[in-house]
Amino acid sequence: MYAVIRAGGKQYRVAPGDVIRVEKMAPTTDEAGARDIQFTEVLAVSGSEGEIGRPQGAAHVNGRVIGEARGDKVLVFHYKRKKQYKKLAGHRQPYTAVRITEIAFDGQTFTAPELPEPKPRKAKPEAAEVETEAAEAPKPAKKAKAKHAAPAAKHAKKASPAKGKGKKK
Repeated sequence: MYAVIRAGGKQYRVAPGDVIRVEKMAPTTDEAGARDIQFTEVLAVSGSEGEIGRPQGAAHVNGRVIGEARGDKVLVFHYKRKKQYKKLAGHRQPYTAVRITEIAFDGQTFTAPELPEPKPRKAKPEAAEVETEAAEAPKPAKKAKAKHAAPAAKHAKKASPAKGKGKKK
């Protein structure tokens, strides 16, 4: 079961559980803090029997925002021959990553399986705790610096012969 939706001027073929990258959108936040997006512009759906067609009644696709980021850099290079004109610019398009959670049309609803909750990360210790731990830890002994005696002959300059004291002509 899949649907074809339009978002940000582009069309996407989506199924429950898919993750798509759409143009950057402003999601709505509910009381629980979940960031949900609803796509109401559904162009086509495939039913449970496999036929593809336009939805008869109201159809919508629900998604949950996973994150927002910027795409890979695209280099824009302008060049005019024989005119000494070159210009280089870079562009990174912002996008919103959305996981499709539900497709609903004509009284039918298809939902994605729930993902397991991510494990909580270890919290970083606060600055005060780090300072107390550092004060309690024993400090390592300082190492003695090794003194090397360099022979004087190695570093001394060799005497160059004085000018004019060579063979006379």
